Amino acid sequence: MKKLIKLSIALSILVFTSCNNKVEENIKMYTETWDEIINSGNLELINENNFTDDVTLIYSPDNIVGLESFKDYYSNFVTGFSDVEFTMKNVFGQDDNIVKHWHYKGTHTGDFFGIPATGKTVNIEGVTLVKMNAGKIAQEQDFMDNMLFLQQLGIISSPENIGIIDNLYKAFDVGDIPSVLGSLDANVIWNEAEGNAYADGNPYIGPDAVLNGVFARVGGEWDGFKLVDIELHDMSNNQVLATLRYNGTYKKTNKAIDAQVAHLWTLKDGKVIAFQQYVDTKQLNDVTKK
Repeated sequence: MKKLIKLSIALSILVFTSCNNKVEENIKMYTETWDEIINSGNLELINENNFTDDVTLIYSPDNIVGLESFKDYYSNFVTGFSDVEFTMKNVFGQDDNIVKHWHYKGTHTGDFFGIPATGKTVNIEGVTLVKMNAGKIAQEQDFMDNMLFLQQLGIISSPENIGIIDNLYKAFDVGDIPSVLGSLDANVIWNEAEGNAYADGNPYIGPDAVLNGVFARVGGEWDGFKLVDIELHDMSNNQVLATLRYNGTYKKTNKAIDAQVAHLWTLKDGKVIAFQQYVDTKQLNDVTKK
């Protein structure tokens, strides 16, 4: 009886060790293969030696199946980006299953699924579920924040942009200029409309330049200057278009304006990095003449 127990324990240890070795071999093969494919751009490693013939990427609306389709899909990440840094932050497995937590960073300098190069940098993390079969990669399913990825590419804008610009206008309305300036990036590029008297300082670089070159002059030269009928329009490439009107009275001539205006705001990481004004400059110039 004791001999049977010892034999059973020995067999269990052998099986456990064998399983562990298999998992370790799968993880080693998997990590080395993808490191070479993404970081070195070696797409030829997507072959029958490393992947099953019917390797499948679980995808919506249709799965991507087969070596060539699999290679075509991932070629977009290799040829569409430069300065690529692909790291696996954590990898673990059980039996033929692997879970990887990864980080991908690169600059969009080539065609990416038909999207021309934007020059923007993406910095994203995700998780992939993997199934192995006889030491080969048989199936993958990626989980990542696709919305954030597209925002970083500038294909869609951050949903926070409208709120940031709305708060900026509300602060301006109550005379809270520090809050307005606080919404601007330290190196914001600000341009007044060509033909506007305040365009003499274009481009204003930084909040202090905007304060002294635009806001201080507006406050000193106009009575009751107001922005009214403001409507905000979410744009691609992290831009917000504002359509509005200027109301106010020019102090030196006592003439009033009701001018049609558009502001184009560009944001990054929650800050305004660029501003372009479009306005009825003829009306602005007419009210300054006695």
